[in-house]
Amino acid sequence: MRKINSFVLLLILALLCPVLAQAQLQRSDAFKAKYKLKEVVILSRHNIRSPLSTNGSALSKMTPHEWTNWSSAASELTLRGGVLETEMGQFFRKWTIETGLFKDNYVPSIDEVNVYANSMQRCIATAQYFSSGFMPVAGLRVNHRYVPSKMDPIFFPRLTKSTPAFRSEAMKQINAMGGKEGLVGINKGLKDSYDLIAKVLDMKQSEYYKKGEVKDFTTNDTQITLELNQEPGMKGSLKNANSASDAFILQYYEEPDGMKAAFGHKLTTDDWTKIAKVKDVYGDVLFTAPIVAVNVAHPLLQYMYDELNDKDRKFTFLCGHDSNIASVDAALGVEEYSLPNSIEKKTPIGSKLVIEKWVDATGKTFIAVNLVYQSTDQLKQMSLLDLQHAPQIFSLKLKGLNQNTDGLYTFEDVNARFLQAIRAYDDIK
Repeated sequence: MRKINSFVLLLILALLCPVLAQAQLQRSDAFKAKYKLKEVVILSRHNIRSPLSTNGSALSKMTPHEWTNWSSAASELTLRGGVLETEMGQFFRKWTIETGLFKDNYVPSIDEVNVYANSMQRCIATAQYFSSGFMPVAGLRVNHRYVPSKMDPIFFPRLTKSTPAFRSEAMKQINAMGGKEGLVGINKGLKDSYDLIAKVLDMKQSEYYKKGEVKDFTTNDTQITLELNQEPGMKGSLKNANSASDAFILQYYEEPDGMKAAFGHKLTTDDWTKIAKVKDVYGDVLFTAPIVAVNVAHPLLQYMYDELNDKDRKFTFLCGHDSNIASVDAALGVEEYSLPNSIEKKTPIGSKLVIEKWVDATGKTFIAVNLVYQSTDQLKQMSLLDLQHAPQIFSLKLKGLNQNTDGLYTFEDVNARFLQAIRAYDDIK
């Protein structure tokens, strides 16, 4: 009877959350008996940083309150972010040892492991902390092109093609996200989030609001800019609300006292999710329209393709930004998803797009595509991670590709999808 109950329980869990159940099954003993892990390519978002804005910025003018006294300079990785990323590195250390990819305390050759970060302090530091947790005795080198902080062209989500025809098609695809009302529709969908953010900021009590320098969030003032050799840009309420959303999310992770993080307001998890929604939508608008995604992600897609096809490589860790994960996902045709156990539903802080290469007994190669991230509770509690206390593992689906019964794609199909996304850049007129 106990076995039947266990089976029923697993079945119920699978029905309630099939994607997570599938991802966990990929790490089962039965799965590992059938497949051998050959290579892992990770595209990571940096961990917790301080806000991009400094004192005296528009962000500080939105509220009469003082933001958290961050443990780092503007835009840089915080001390908490370093601890959390070390824990993620330790989890991947345990996982790659258990799967047989590496032996404990293994010291790889320069060809076997590649750690490469965008040349922003938060990315270099994240990669350093990860590698220290991942291979603590190997002395892994974190490769980066420039001294901090300068954008590396591989990670810089800029438009290297921008013609009138491109901008017209891009705006058509962006407007489609808001339905018939376009950008106005997108903003209307965020009204509850805007109202909550203004309330938590106590925005109307700000001296700058009273002077008219800070204005209410509205639905009809958002403008998109698509300039050559620049990131897709934005002006208006969505951009301003995104600055506040970003700062609040980071403050919530960094500050143990939830009331203090919300400037004295008592917020529920649903409230924090509403605040984070602005940032999720902001990223989608700027980086996930298909024609924009293949444009801004082009260098990174080429780099990841080369890593996946390098016969000597066993492990690649690339550290960039949420815009990198969002655009790569969109360019590869990842199906729409909403992450559980996180207030950030798309690319949480420190999240990792993990592409796993598995080989079966016949020598055939398969690919698993997962998003690995710390839950909101794990981030706030700085939970130690190991195989028994794993981060969240969410299986991503690729549109139009079939998985086998173990949730794997063929290597040929995924390789072809990368080439399709890379060649789509050439088709931009």
